[in-house]
Amino acid sequence: MTEVHVYPPSEEFVKLANVSGMDAYRKLYREAAEDPDAFWGALAKEHLHWHQPFEQVCDWQPPFAQWFVGGKINACYNCVDRHVLAGHGEKVALLFEGEPGDHRAITYAETLASVSRFANGLLALGLKQGDRAIVYMPMIPEAVFAMLACARLGITHSVVFGGFSAEALKARIQDLGAKLVITADGGWRRGKEIKLKPAVDEALLECPTVENVIVCERTKGDVTMLHGRDHWWHTIEAGQSEHCPAVPLDSEHPLFVLYTSGTTGKPKGILHSTAGYLLQCTKTVNWVFDLKPNDVYWCTADIGWVTGHSYIVYGPMSMGATQVIYEGAPDTPNFDRWWQIVAKYRVTIFYTSPTAIRALIRQGDHWPNGHDLSSLRLLGSVGEPINPAAWEWYHKTIGKSLCPIVDTWWQTETGSILIAPMPGAVPLKPGSGTLPMPGVIAEVVDLKGNPVADNHEGYLVINRPWPSMVRNIWGDPERFHDQYWSKLPGRYFTGDAARRDADGYFWVLGRVDDVLNVSGHRLSTMEVESALVHHPAVAEAAVVGKPHEITGQAVCCFVTLKKGDYDQEALGKELRQWVGHEIGAFARPEEIRFTDALPKTRSGKIMRRLLRELVTNNTVAGDVTTLEDLSILSTLAAQQDDEA
Repeated sequence: MTEVHVYPPSEEFVKLANVSGMDAYRKLYREAAEDPDAFWGALAKEHLHWHQPFEQVCDWQPPFAQWFVGGKINACYNCVDRHVLAGHGEKVALLFEGEPGDHRAITYAETLASVSRFANGLLALGLKQGDRAIVYMPMIPEAVFAMLACARLGITHSVVFGGFSAEALKARIQDLGAKLVITADGGWRRGKEIKLKPAVDEALLECPTVENVIVCERTKGDVTMLHGRDHWWHTIEAGQSEHCPAVPLDSEHPLFVLYTSGTTGKPKGILHSTAGYLLQCTKTVNWVFDLKPNDVYWCTADIGWVTGHSYIVYGPMSMGATQVIYEGAPDTPNFDRWWQIVAKYRVTIFYTSPTAIRALIRQGDHWPNGHDLSSLRLLGSVGEPINPAAWEWYHKTIGKSLCPIVDTWWQTETGSILIAPMPGAVPLKPGSGTLPMPGVIAEVVDLKGNPVADNHEGYLVINRPWPSMVRNIWGDPERFHDQYWSKLPGRYFTGDAARRDADGYFWVLGRVDDVLNVSGHRLSTMEVESALVHHPAVAEAAVVGKPHEITGQAVCCFVTLKKGDYDQEALGKELRQWVGHEIGAFARPEEIRFTDALPKTRSGKIMRRLLRELVTNNTVAGDVTTLEDLSILSTLAAQQDDEA
């Protein structure tokens, strides 16, 4: 990532771009920096529908912010109703492709009707503004309808990724205090039915707050329905009116809570409110994806992750986009499934993860080359830094060297994209997220808060509040302050390492805390360690990320066992399955290493940094002065050499 080729936007792209040329980008950035209240206030009035005007743009009481104070708004109304009322009801909102090959084209008018019927069904069950709901569904249109119906009524939703286990689902239901779970009998993945309702049933054995469960029929698999608690989706909306007024909500009404791994074993409930989040998602779709009325947009994420919230549901639909949603895996039935879909629907904007790109590279160019990808005009990357080699392949093989690539940096906590190129303005450097969005004052600093020199590694921080920022950790404001705002008071500490080059371009280098990034999914080392120690044979565990060419990082576990006679090969397999059951299949460790002891400081803290060095570099070069017993490290290094 040092000497890289620079790719300026083509004259043709610049001519038609929403933000055309570097002067236009600099003007936007300067306006936002000089008077952020005027900048964001004008955008909010222009691009969102308000039931009641706001009185103040931003009230910043570090670390808590309120945006568009006094305003009344509804996210669902902005994503659906206003497009229908503007005469665009017959425009296709969702092009659904199921893994088995079934498909639907759903217009904005049909979306409004479906969302309204379902919302009326929720009202009939007694749900109301301020209640909380869990959405645990496959990637089907009803998952989008469920989110929008909750937003319509002021029910705070929390979407749980369908790959999470019953244990993980239970923890999130309990923390949120949810009254409702919206799920499905199952979904399709790699030709198999992934059952969801049984996991809900298992989780609810210890979730007394849940009063109702709504089940969408997708796979038609056998499920158990508990009388009085469980309801089929189609019966809930049957006979309901297609008219359901959107509730005017305070600008800071909690839109959703999304749980993400932290540096403790307990998942963090990241709380996002309504107006500021919706505005910045809307504008970044316009700025970064250069969205036009006739585009066909496809973000391959699952709605269980923040990318699915911001860049499938709320951002694109607020912009009135036509978009593809796909239920299944990219390798089913073959590795050209994505490219078949791109060709079938004439996709113009394609947004995916570096993990997926690397996996597809390994399968060979003949898969994409067998399909007409000429409709593509813009490519995007999200989830982790993309290495330059993968960037170049994506550009040449998928984009035929014609499509700009928007490499986007943001987090669950930031709500929307904060660093990315505006494709008609900013020259691209493979591997760099390039420049901050207007209104985002980013800096690379040392731990004292001083800016580091160009091309020196430091900590990425954001110096000023932005509309889509996290508002709190659900039920834990102290943790919110400590994790994000205590290291450098008044500045948001991202937890990512970065450097800034002489052109002001940002190069994000990855996490600086004990959080793994596996296939773009953030996973706490503590969460995996907690699952391992829960096994009756395990005494202690330390988990680190090991570099992996496909997933970015793989989960590597160092485990000490309780006294006993164990078949380590069999136990290793059992522990991998155990973690998959406790957390989810995506968290299953690639490697379990058994050891008699773990490297610790004199105060008893496990030195994961040394283990990370060991699995990454096969040696330890870092500071070991605080290590209590150097012989442990020598033993682990010898084991590493033996395995090598």
